[in-house]
Amino acid sequence: MFNSETRYGAVAMTLHWLIAFAIIGMLVGGKYMHGLPNSDPNKFLLYQLHKSTGITILALTVARIVWRFAGPVPALPATMATWERWVAHLSHFVLYALMILIPLSGWAVASTSSTGVPTVWFGLFEVPHLPVPATEEAHEAAEEGHELFGNLMILLLLLHVGAALKHHFWDRDSVFKRMLPFTRTE
Repeated sequence: MFNSETRYGAVAMTLHWLIAFAIIGMLVGGKYMHGLPNSDPNKFLLYQLHKSTGITILALTVARIVWRFAGPVPALPATMATWERWVAHLSHFVLYALMILIPLSGWAVASTSSTGVPTVWFGLFEVPHLPVPATEEAHEAAEEGHELFGNLMILLLLLHVGAALKHHFWDRDSVFKRMLPFTRTE
């Protein structure tokens, strides 16, 4: 359940993989939805699902950050170069920042929309709008930020997955395995 000095625990792994799959689904779904014509009968439902999932990712990310500070984080291999350690720490910091900024900017898009359509979390309850001005300028800024952050996330995910695969296949260390359930690290 808890992290150890050599691998992540069940809670960290569960949060990692839930958030990872949700983000990938959101990025693919977001690109798909954006291209749909307004006349598409599924567009409204997809946007509600997108907003609900985004709020969920935000909540899971907050839980993940709290959990990360609650216990030890497995150390990086001693064989890693200093610059690799800095890149790893920086990329993780930016990943966490984007996992917060993307849902917040999406929430700002919904909050500044002139349509006033509420966000109803998976059809269960209404999520209040953020206290931001519902102006065209604020809406455009929120939309541009949301899209920019999403595109940055795509690039960072490619870097993250590439680095994990490099550790597994090239370096043959335990960095990738320590986040995989049902595996052992040496």
